[in-house]
Amino acid sequence: MTMPNMTGDVLATELMRIRPDIPIVLCTGYSEAILEAKAKNIGVRALVMKPILCAKLAQAVRAALDHRGQAHE
Repeated sequence: MTMPNMTGDVLATELMRIRPDIPIVLCTGYSEAILEAKAKNIGVRALVMKPILCAKLAQAVRAALDHRGQAHE
């Protein structure tokens, strides 16, 4: 399943433009469509590859939220 009219990296870019402090965790099944370096450059806090393990997603969300707190200290 993909989003209509927009890719995850485009969505992340738009979200960061609107609200730069938002912690983004991007989940993708297409490793060649977005590289981790590109995701980080956009401002994505974590990139999780599908199929997703709950533990990996939980770690990514925790890391993204922790990073957000550190940025505001």
